[in-house]
Amino acid sequence: MAKYHVLVVDDEAEIRDAIEIYLKSEDIHVLKAGNGQEALAVLEQEEVHLIILDIMMPQMDGLKATFAIRESKNIPIIMLSAKSEDTDKILGLTIGADDYVTKPFNPLELVARVKSQLRRYTHLGNYTAREDEIRVRGLVLNKREKTVYVDGEEARLTPTEYKILELLMENRGRVFSIEEIYEKVWKEPCLNADNTVAVHVRRIREKIEINPKEPQYPKVVWGIGYKIEK
Repeated sequence: MAKYHVLVVDDEAEIRDAIEIYLKSEDIHVLKAGNGQEALAVLEQEEVHLIILDIMMPQMDGLKATFAIRESKNIPIIMLSAKSEDTDKILGLTIGADDYVTKPFNPLELVARVKSQLRRYTHLGNYTAREDEIRVRGLVLNKREKTVYVDGEEARLTPTEYKILELLMENRGRVFSIEEIYEKVWKEPCLNADNTVAVHVRRIREKIEINPKEPQYPKVVWGIGYKIEK
């Protein structure tokens, strides 16, 4: 049985059928609708984990459908838009779409975006946070499983890197000196450990940051140490 159910909404049957072929090859169950009204009806009856939604459709277009869906559901929405619909695309993202793909699109790229959004939703969706998880925006640390995910993708840290990140995430907003980090993580007195801590923080950034030179998570507080903002 397929693990995920994806609703494909487009007024062109050929596009719906083509997307279905590629998604089914990834063991994803596909539901289909020809416009926004049909999509809302499907959502009332079926469990759906993600929606692929065309912007230009009769009866109810993708923008109106997105607005209606967001009144009660937080499932990921990927919009399909023609290049001439940039304004609508921006509006769609503003009112609640999670991603967009421009027509004509590469089916493999669409599948990759679907899988990425499904990972993000299932790992980072708006569920009640478990006691063994610490979340800072797209960064999730699971204390029980000793895992770290960034936007749904697992970051493989060494045990020491994990301990440093756990310390900073558990104390969001607090600045830790290099000496404090070393003594809490290594469990021994800090003697000339500045470079040791800095190297580990740099490696953490390389694994969890989009741009390690402009970090969003472990940030340096010059002359003091490191912190992760709330």
